[in-house]
Amino acid sequence: MSLTLKELSATLKATLNGDPATVIESVATLGNATPGQLSFFSNRRYRRFLKETHASVVILAEADQEEAPVATLVMDNPYLGYAQAATLLNPEPIAAPGIHSSASVHASAHIDSSAHIDANAVISEGVSIAAGCYIGPGCVILENVSVEEQSWLSANVTLCRGVQIGKRVRLHPGVVIGADGFGIANDGEAWIKVPQLGSVIIGDDVEIGANTSVDRGALEDTILEEGVKLDNLVQVGHNVRIGAHTAIAGCTAIAGSAHIGKRCTIGGAAAIGGHLEIADDVHLTATSSVPNSISKAGVYSSGVPIQENKVWRRNVIRMLHLDDMAKRIKALERKLK
Repeated sequence: MSLTLKELSATLKATLNGDPATVIESVATLGNATPGQLSFFSNRRYRRFLKETHASVVILAEADQEEAPVATLVMDNPYLGYAQAATLLNPEPIAAPGIHSSASVHASAHIDSSAHIDANAVISEGVSIAAGCYIGPGCVILENVSVEEQSWLSANVTLCRGVQIGKRVRLHPGVVIGADGFGIANDGEAWIKVPQLGSVIIGDDVEIGANTSVDRGALEDTILEEGVKLDNLVQVGHNVRIGAHTAIAGCTAIAGSAHIGKRCTIGGAAAIGGHLEIADDVHLTATSSVPNSISKAGVYSSGVPIQENKVWRRNVIRMLHLDDMAKRIKALERKLK
């Protein structure tokens, strides 16, 4: 798809400095862009590429426009502008309505006539697929699942019994929603499975990355509120609740019954303990370990930053002696008093 700068500036509500008739056909990085392409500048590390770019237009902040040798679209949030422009120039493909001949669809399932069911998909008893949905190849949708309008399931997504998927939800390949949570009880000798009787409710406009798993609740439901974004390989335990518009990066693990607030951001490989609460607007940096509740908004970090190996080894050895050192310091303090 192609758009003129006049059309882009009007849609993005950006200030245009340049020829409004210039046609933009695609997007590219500052360093690789050629005429007919759009790029953006939002990170000062790439300033040298801005000065030399061959893009037809660059989306940037007002303070940076004088350094651009080409036309500009000025916005307060250039990265957001880029996301919007890239979406306009690369519209989602529209799958033709219909059910592939190799799909298995139970007679009681309700499939809207505008939905697309791809090859080898399995649609079980009592399933409801709403208008405009895409169910990709190899997807398995078990009993009594509902998928609302315009949701998109990529290849090999599994929705277990009773799961509810909202509108415009996007599930990437290998996602599993509603598998049993890790519920076990010990009788003194062996582990006994605890039935997982809840389900999973996914709100509107949620996106879940490849091979992420969201477990069903033990008694109550696991809930992802509207606008939640999960990266690849995230584990969400049973009875977790994630507040609206929270974003969680890859390889994060969230233990059962944790409640995470709205508009939080959680860096990659974070570990969040069970049965705790995280307030709204909390931001955890990568690899943070959270064993206790966080009641106040803000930025939190944990973990040891990378060091040269020989320095790290010395520090680890010293850390092993911290308790002994603390006792010696207390003894010296007593003597000084």
